[in-house]
Amino acid sequence: MDIYKFRVIIEQDEDGVFVATVPELKGCHTQAKTLDALMKRTKEAIALYLDFQKGTTNLGKMSFVGLQEIEVQA
Repeated sequence: MDIYKFRVIIEQDEDGVFVATVPELKGCHTQAKTLDALMKRTKEAIALYLDFQKGTTNLGKMSFVGLQEIEVQA
């Protein structure tokens, strides 16, 4: 069994719900009311994604550079 490491972006919506996004896995998102539950659900979502995508996901093609928050006036 292979072991993979993924970066996860965690945000909190206006209702206080935590939302996780795995940028390397297109469409891999989940949410929960607590961070502990979010981490568990994120691991489950990644495992399901990898199982479903067997052999079609090109892991390791992206490298993490950084995360920046910007403001834009519109």
